[in-house]
Amino acid sequence: MRLIAFEQEGRPALGARLGDDVVALADAVPGLPADPLAAFAALNLPEGAGELATKLEGAPRRPMAGLTLLPPIPRPGKIICIGLNYVEHAKEGNNPIPDYPAVFMRGPTSLAAHKQALVRPKVSDKFDYEAELVIVIGKRARHLTEENALSHVAGYTCMNEGSVRDYQRKGAQWTMGKNFERTGGIGPEIVTPDELPQGPNALRITSRVNGQVMQDSNTADMIFSVPRILAILSEVMTLEPGDVIATGTPSGVGYPRKPPVFMKPGDTVEIEIEGIGILSNTIEDEAG
Repeated sequence: MRLIAFEQEGRPALGARLGDDVVALADAVPGLPADPLAAFAALNLPEGAGELATKLEGAPRRPMAGLTLLPPIPRPGKIICIGLNYVEHAKEGNNPIPDYPAVFMRGPTSLAAHKQALVRPKVSDKFDYEAELVIVIGKRARHLTEENALSHVAGYTCMNEGSVRDYQRKGAQWTMGKNFERTGGIGPEIVTPDELPQGPNALRITSRVNGQVMQDSNTADMIFSVPRILAILSEVMTLEPGDVIATGTPSGVGYPRKPPVFMKPGDTVEIEIEGIGILSNTIEDEAG
């Protein structure tokens, strides 16, 4: 199953994509809350996926064409990001291989949807691309183990976890370089685990800038696997439905290249993850 968020009469709505059509989940599930986060929790994914699929069969459809997509979870309760999670990426930045993940947070206003322009801030020209697999939590979770962690995952999506590198390095924490407005592309849709029989840790992941491949790796090269990430995070915090977790980027980012390659206005940047799809964003300068 593939879930999207889109704009409907000026408000966010959740839907299921069925080929070239969309079913608004409010039309298929009576009593589904209007708030997207509450609605996502009520779906009880992945356990409720079979029941939801049955309800979609007779529900009214509308064409995908012409819909304005939103981030798949329009305003996540938590956006948790893992840094330095691929061996070669750690090496290209001359960083030691971590024995515990670097964890930081992003705010919802830093996100942009599929086909929405990412914004290069006017204070910097060092806007870097980062292809990342994103976990979307489906069920409330605390103290997960690696053995049961995946049962709490609603699905996966793509992210361009854009980094403003000079601001990222202004202090010991990375927060300032990761939270400029509309610098992180996410989407286009959430793909439920049943569509990924190989699991989340065996997926090809690439980024392209204007058609040129910049990153080309596999999630099998993660230092901390998806189950391990979930076990570590849930030691500390309660993971809730709709929380999104970006799992780190492979080597090939722009800043260590000689010369460096940063995103600039007019660029088109694509993130592709096997079995999930392609996230595409253009780049524009911040207004004013």
